[in-house]
Amino acid sequence: MPALIFAALSTAVVSSLGMLLVPSIAAAMDVPVSTAQWMLTINLLVGAVATPVLGRLSDGPHKKRLLLCSLAAIFVGSVLAASAPNFTVFLIGRALQGLTYAIVPVTIALARRYVPPEKVQVSISSLSVTVATGLGVGYPLTGVIAGLFDFRFAFWFAALFVVTAFIVVLRAIPTGTDAQAARVPFDYQGVALLGLGLAGLLLAVSEGSSWGWGSVWTIGVFIFTAVILTAWVGTGLRKRHPLVNLRVLRNGEVLLANCAAIGLGAALYIGLSISSLVAQAPASTGYGIALPVFWAGFVMFPLSVGSFTANRLVRRLSRRLPLTMLLPIGAGTVMASGMLLWLAHTQLWEILVGTLIFGLGMGASYAAMPALIARSVATAELGSSVSFNQVLRTVGSSFGTAISGAVLAANMAPTRHPTGSGISTTFAIGALLCAVVFGALLFHAIKTRARRTSDGRPDIVVS
Repeated sequence: MPALIFAALSTAVVSSLGMLLVPSIAAAMDVPVSTAQWMLTINLLVGAVATPVLGRLSDGPHKKRLLLCSLAAIFVGSVLAASAPNFTVFLIGRALQGLTYAIVPVTIALARRYVPPEKVQVSISSLSVTVATGLGVGYPLTGVIAGLFDFRFAFWFAALFVVTAFIVVLRAIPTGTDAQAARVPFDYQGVALLGLGLAGLLLAVSEGSSWGWGSVWTIGVFIFTAVILTAWVGTGLRKRHPLVNLRVLRNGEVLLANCAAIGLGAALYIGLSISSLVAQAPASTGYGIALPVFWAGFVMFPLSVGSFTANRLVRRLSRRLPLTMLLPIGAGTVMASGMLLWLAHTQLWEILVGTLIFGLGMGASYAAMPALIARSVATAELGSSVSFNQVLRTVGSSFGTAISGAVLAANMAPTRHPTGSGISTTFAIGALLCAVVFGALLFHAIKTRARRTSDGRPDIVVS
């Protein structure tokens, strides 16, 4: 488990090379900030496509080999980004780094294979919150390295970390094929359709504010996406071994976890991106804390503390509460953080408290989601089911990007900084989104508990 957690941390380290560094990269490579934002977009595009593919492959017999190949590709991408002579080569490196989003589902599949049965649920929860916990460490490290040197050193650090993760996996994870894994045909058609559909969706959501939400390009890409994803669903339901088994969505708990992944993924990105922006904005804006990039990353450190603490608490509470209650508890905590940041975000301590509570809520939610899925699907479908949940988190994050970008673009001051009302409105949208997710989860939890009580069945808890 320590080896798998260390490998999963590479996702957090690479993900932390995003929001904080966009202004620095735009200046260093002489491109507009709007163009530099493509370092986030292309990373999400590749990640959204790679995650279900590697998730399905992780259900096969070559789990360790798959993890090592993924880490190797991420290393190459990190080196390319660190040494890129121009923005085009830099984007190629960021595209290869997009494979990092698929690391967590592969590590979960390995945990399901090698961890003792009585520790599987706890292990899956720990791996799921590793990214949220690691972001709280990755952002400060990125800020310190970029503040002392420049952005290239941050990417060299990522490359070094991935190398160490590769060595740890190579030495610590058992070698050999998984004899228990089913050998089934790979769904190449599903890969093509889902890849095109997700790429279209994330492209439209990411660039909609630039193109104009009512423009021909935006509407055309959305229509294209709807047609492609409809075809993917239709072909997937007809196949015996699809890329993602959509039939498991008939299970209420799996559907619940996936819907929560979209909403909370959007809330996470809104909360983190706007908090980072407030931390670095000049005091003349009326809300900015005016921290240099060296210190701005530390604003995210409480997120790590909160996520780690929540994961420990979930282990204790899960012996007394069903998972269907833990997920709304986590979402409710995120909602409380969103409300706090909406109403109070002009002082450093307010941001720090907000991100701490955010970490507690996200840690509890991300621990409950894969555990709900794991107990509801067969072992042979675990990798693809958990990876699809990860894809939906990525899609949710992209929606968060689009929402925050559109609101801030409509509320820009002459100084090219967002207005105070724009910041407050964006925080308000994130808080209201959390409230909707929390309400839906709470309703389902109460309904499930009432049904179990009337049937005379006990609630299921994690052992």
